[in-house]
Amino acid sequence: MTGATQKDSFTEHYWQDPHAAFAEARRTCPVQEVDFEGGRSWLVTRYDEVKAGLTDERLAKDWRSSLPAEERAAAPPGLPAPMSHMLTSLDPPEHTRLRSLVTQAFTARGIAALRPRVESLAEELLAELPQDEPVDLVARFAIVLPMVVISELLGVPEIDREEFARLSTVLIDECPDEELARASAQMATYLEGLVAAKRAAPDDALLSALISASDEGDRLSDLEIVAMAMLLLMAGHETTAVFITNSVRALVDDDSARARLTDPAKVPSLVEELLRWLSPALNASLRFATEDMEIGGVKIARGESVTLSTGAANRDPDRYPDPDTLDPDRDTGGHLAFGHGIHRCLGAALVRLEGEVALEALFRRHPNLRVVADPAELTYRRSVHVHAPRTLPVVLTPKAS
Repeated sequence: MTGATQKDSFTEHYWQDPHAAFAEARRTCPVQEVDFEGGRSWLVTRYDEVKAGLTDERLAKDWRSSLPAEERAAAPPGLPAPMSHMLTSLDPPEHTRLRSLVTQAFTARGIAALRPRVESLAEELLAELPQDEPVDLVARFAIVLPMVVISELLGVPEIDREEFARLSTVLIDECPDEELARASAQMATYLEGLVAAKRAAPDDALLSALISASDEGDRLSDLEIVAMAMLLLMAGHETTAVFITNSVRALVDDDSARARLTDPAKVPSLVEELLRWLSPALNASLRFATEDMEIGGVKIARGESVTLSTGAANRDPDRYPDPDTLDPDRDTGGHLAFGHGIHRCLGAALVRLEGEVALEALFRRHPNLRVVADPAELTYRRSVHVHAPRTLPVVLTPKAS
C-alpha cells in the first residue's frame, strides 16, 4: 500500500503511542492521509522522504503560497498576526531576511555562555525539592528550568513567568480555536508592552538585542519581534521540558545509559542519542504543496498540507539499525530532531545545553531516582507536536542512601 486515508485508526493509535503508530505507518502506508488538529494532512514517515521534504521548495510554510496569486491578498489570515509572522510560518525571501537578523542576537557562542547560569539554576531548583516523598518532576523541574532560562534570556520579569508557562502550553496542545486565539492574544499583548519597554530602556536581554539587530539598515518591526519572542517562549521551554521529562523516564530504566552521565565526555553523545530516540518535536510544522507533486509515490495535490514526521524518520530502520533501542554508541549523524535545511531549529544549541545540564545534575544528586506512577495511569499531552506525560511523580532518594 503506497497511500491511504486511514485517518481515524492512525490518529487514535497516535495519541496513545506515537512511535508505535509511526512504525506501523512506515511498514504499511508510509505516506498516508491523517486527521490532525481537525484538518487533513499527508503524513510522511520514512527518513529519505522526510529529509527531502524539509528542503523541497515546492512545500511552503506559508499556506497562502499554495493559493493562486490573485487570491493571496484576499485570503483570511486565520491566525493572530504575530503567529502568522513567526519564522515557522514564513518562506524565503521573508524567512531569509528575518532569520539573518535574528541569528545576530541568537548565536551559538552566546548560548554556550549561558552554561554557568543554567548549571546554577538547575542546582537551585533541585535543592528545593523534597526527598523520600513523591514530587512532580514536570511541574517542579522539567518545565521550570527551561522557562526560567528563556525568560531570563528574553528579559521577562519573574512575576510573569508562571502565566507564560500556562499560555505556552495552551498554544502547543490541541485546544479549541477560541482558547488558542485568546491565549495567543494575551501573550501578544503582553509582549507588545514588553518590547515597547525594552525599546525605551534597552538592557542586555535578547529582546533588546532583537530590537537593535540590523542588516544594512534593515531592522525587525515590533510585530516581527513579538512573533519571534512568542516562538522562543513556546518552543524554547516546551520542547526542552518534554525532552527532560521523557529522558528521565528512559534513563530510570536503563542503568548502562544512565551511568554515562558520570563521565562528562560521554554526556553529549548520550543526549544526542536521546534526541534521536525521543524526538522532542515529533512532527515538523505543516507544509503546503504549491503545485501537484508526488512524495514516496503518492500524489499530493496543490494546496494540500503535508506533515513531515521527524519523529518517525528518526526511527526508520533503513537509516538507523535497531532504531527502537537506545544506543548511545551509535552514529546519530543526520538525525532530524531539530529539522533540516533553512528551517532547522534556531534553538538547537540551547536544547542540547539544557538537556545535558538537567540530566547530569538530577542523576548526580539522585542516582536512585524512582518513578512512582503506574505507567498505565499517566495522562499524556494531546498534541500533534509533542508526546509527554502531564505529570511525572518521582521519589528523589539522596545519593548517600
